[in-house]
Amino acid sequence: MLQQDYILRIIREFAEALSLLRREKKDVRQKEEALLKLYDAYVGDNIFYHTATIDDIMDSFRRFPEEERLDRMEMLAELYYAESDLKTGIAREQLLNNARQLFIFIDQHSRTLSLARQQRIIAIEKSLNTPK
Repeated sequence: MLQQDYILRIIREFAEALSLLRREKKDVRQKEEALLKLYDAYVGDNIFYHTATIDDIMDSFRRFPEEERLDRMEMLAELYYAESDLKTGIAREQLLNNARQLFIFIDQHSRTLSLARQQRIIAIEKSLNTPK
């Protein structure tokens, strides 16, 4: 019960921080720096999550308790998705691909149906097929 309350609080804090960042009137560089801090605070070393393969990324979640893993993965997927709005070209594509793969994995393994997650997957797939 305490563990569940803990992860729910973390998810709520993360959602608020990401929402605030999206609404703030900062330049791209400031938003990138703020996003990197969110990576570090909620999922781990931002450098790792920008250089590792998707297999290594998936393996990295083993360090979290099992009941937190999918939630932490979803945080990472949301970070990738948010950061993709600040990038172009190959960097944007890589972020969207990573987000898509994580969202699909979560969707397949979660006990909770999320229409928002499924819509996010569709939006990412459309974005990947439309150059920005």
